[in-house]
Amino acid sequence: MKYSIVLVVMSSLYMGACNNNPSSRQGSNAATSESAATVTDKGPAFKKEGVLSFIGKEKGDTIRTIDIEIAETDEERARGLMDRKSMADSQGMLFIFSEPEEQSFWMKNTYISLDIMYVDEKMEIVSIQKYATPLSEESLPSFKKAQYVVEVNAGFSDRNKIKYGDKIAFTKQ
Repeated sequence: MKYSIVLVVMSSLYMGACNNNPSSRQGSNAATSESAATVTDKGPAFKKEGVLSFIGKEKGDTIRTIDIEIAETDEERARGLMDRKSMADSQGMLFIFSEPEEQSFWMKNTYISLDIMYVDEKMEIVSIQKYATPLSEESLPSFKKAQYVVEVNAGFSDRNKIKYGDKIAFTKQ
């Protein structure tokens, strides 16, 4: 019985998300465009715009380096990884904000589970929301001021032992 209820609820959430127009992760309605990103059957195609490294707090060594898409305009940040059906473990998205402030993301219209890392203006990871539930409208706050946010596949931070206090460094292409 429990399984049936969970299945019905999950189906309802999925259908509801499929019928909604994408809106900002922070709650405002933003216009979307079919810009440079190509759309495939797996959703918008990944567009490499830079490289990001995770740097260990203790030794200052590079833990892992990934290719990133960069979201720095309101429209890009509002779209984020919405409508993606998959992403390679060597890929992620970097959100850049003009000022550090408490951030809050959600998973509306996002089909893949993510780890969301909040990073302050000194490039230090200040909090991590792990295994975010796909299609959820639950708020996932930073709890501290963050100027950057990194989204990667769920479990990435555990698999690579990335934790609070570690840092990031990135370059744009």
